[in-house]
Amino acid sequence: MSAAHDPLPPLAGLTPARLAWTLATDGTRAPHSMQFDDVYFSAQDGRAETEHVFIDGNRLGERFAAWTAARPFVIGETGFGTGLNMLCAWARFDAQAPRAARLHLVSVERHPLSRDDLAQALAAWPDLAERAARLVAQWPEPVAGVHRLWLDARVTLDLHFGEAAERLALLEGKVDAWFLDGFAPAKNPEMWQPALFRAVAERSRPGATFATFTCAGVVKRGLADAGFAWRKAPGHGRKREMLVGEIPTPPADTRREGTPWFTPPAPRPVRQVAVIGAGIAGASAAAALARRGIAVTLIDRFHRADLGTTHLQGALYVKLAVDTNRQSRTYLAGLLHSRRWLAQLDPEQGLWQPSGVLQLALSEKEQARQARFLANHPLPESVVRGLDAEAASAAAGVRVEGPALDYPNAGWVRPMELCAQLAATPGVRFQRGEVVALHESQAGWALEMADGERIEADQVVIAAASEAAGFAQTESLPLQPVRGQLSQLKVPAGAPQLGRVVCAGGYVPPAADGVLNVGATFAPGETDMAEREREHAANLAELERGLPDFVAGLRAAGTDLSPERLTARVGVRAASPDKSPYCGPVPDAAAWRADYAALAKDATRVPDTPGRHHQGLWISAAHGSRGLASAPLCAELLASMICDEPLPLEQPLVDHLHPGRRVIRDLIRGKLDD
Repeated sequence: MSAAHDPLPPLAGLTPARLAWTLATDGTRAPHSMQFDDVYFSAQDGRAETEHVFIDGNRLGERFAAWTAARPFVIGETGFGTGLNMLCAWARFDAQAPRAARLHLVSVERHPLSRDDLAQALAAWPDLAERAARLVAQWPEPVAGVHRLWLDARVTLDLHFGEAAERLALLEGKVDAWFLDGFAPAKNPEMWQPALFRAVAERSRPGATFATFTCAGVVKRGLADAGFAWRKAPGHGRKREMLVGEIPTPPADTRREGTPWFTPPAPRPVRQVAVIGAGIAGASAAAALARRGIAVTLIDRFHRADLGTTHLQGALYVKLAVDTNRQSRTYLAGLLHSRRWLAQLDPEQGLWQPSGVLQLALSEKEQARQARFLANHPLPESVVRGLDAEAASAAAGVRVEGPALDYPNAGWVRPMELCAQLAATPGVRFQRGEVVALHESQAGWALEMADGERIEADQVVIAAASEAAGFAQTESLPLQPVRGQLSQLKVPAGAPQLGRVVCAGGYVPPAADGVLNVGATFAPGETDMAEREREHAANLAELERGLPDFVAGLRAAGTDLSPERLTARVGVRAASPDKSPYCGPVPDAAAWRADYAALAKDATRVPDTPGRHHQGLWISAAHGSRGLASAPLCAELLASMICDEPLPLEQPLVDHLHPGRRVIRDLIRGKLDD
């Protein structure tokens, strides 16, 4: 799809909310929007108004108490504001829902508050302080897109930053109850448009309810035209009336009429999932599923916890395209997601460091590329910024020769230790072994092991890197192995220290535990795991090309840089032909070739047949060298698909990652036998 017809909005930072503060009747300070000249909540009793309009208006207390579904109850909201509505819903859920129930909150915000303003606005309610602190601690950068927050073990919040109708049109998920909040229609007419009501209706489950404080004619007409039945109800305080209602039969989702192959499979009951592969893709998927109460068997030929100290450091960073594309959108979303995820998983930072990442521009061509990127992407400087040579040198801690892109919130991770911790998540059982075949069974799937054992599971996630395409069901997915060698050297006391992970042709993080990691080589199609002295030499040459002063300082401090004295860490990554991961349900490639054969003659002849998949079989693979930025988000994406939850990416990006995309591409290009 061309950029001109792409439904995704520009990849950019958002204009933060501009606030004034008024004194409430209880002595607290209430926020007032300067953009819309309206209040976020009533200065008389904002908490009571929220409870009356949105919580009681949707009958949430009784619905929470009766909730027994395996999937979470989903609330959608058209204006997050201070988060008061969602915190009140969370508190009511905790008070009345069964212990096994889960809650999923989805909220849109065009002008996010700053973290400090958010904390101040919510300080008015001490009984919400603990919940507010969890929200504030994870508050995302003001970047357009989806930001997933884990409020506690049972409650998830997806913040969709951007214009309400636009964001809800991109939402992949269904809602049980709506908070139609936002500034009053007279103050914010751009939001209360027919497109908003259509999007709300299309993202609703049958029987979904709504409540809103306003009785404006434009709202009543918009709701009725979209299929909602509305009625007036007593308002709160000085407001005499409000609206409540429901939608008996939501309209069909027509977004995939031109791409029916991406239609997701219907949800299936799930109790037990087998995950094949215990690297970052598999271990994060296993942990994501276990957090949802699913029993997971994690299978791999070796256990990372048995490896001892490796001193390995992986870079958590991305390289984004000059012109916005879906791959860049996905990787940036993944970078921001991994940053929040790591902070929740390891707040003591024993497994990772948010050191920041500096991407050097060592040639005029790269300098021009970075300048064009910055011009095209007005992102917050807390996400990415351009630095001249002097500022880049200050950030790196050593002199660099030219400008650079700086990602202040990126950093480095200990990947082996991270995978071991994920594998130890309660509910995950690790089993050493090799899966040689997958067979559909009465239980769902049977995994045939190399030693003859047979493991049964309801569903299966394949996350076996370059070996992920080694099953009959996945052989249609092209995967290229890529050998990489990392060089490790001990640095003496007094050696120069880096202040950032520095990337150019390779990467080097700040030394940890007296060991410097330098790498990594890139050998497509190779799987040999033997150490190569010439690749040590190549890594050192690349380091000196990017950081000559740093290397001179290492030598001056007595560091032995002889290739034969270095230690190697060799791995085999996997890449797809288009360099984006595969994440989603595994397509039945033979059925796709039959159902969509007409595409080979005319790509505009699109049948209306939904894509057929191997039911209950999923994949997360082809993460290449950016797996720390993509695999955790893909893990959350798969877990949400399996558990029938709203997804943490926009619908076009979900389709971008679909494993069947290559089958369609090859059909259109006439490669029927690939």
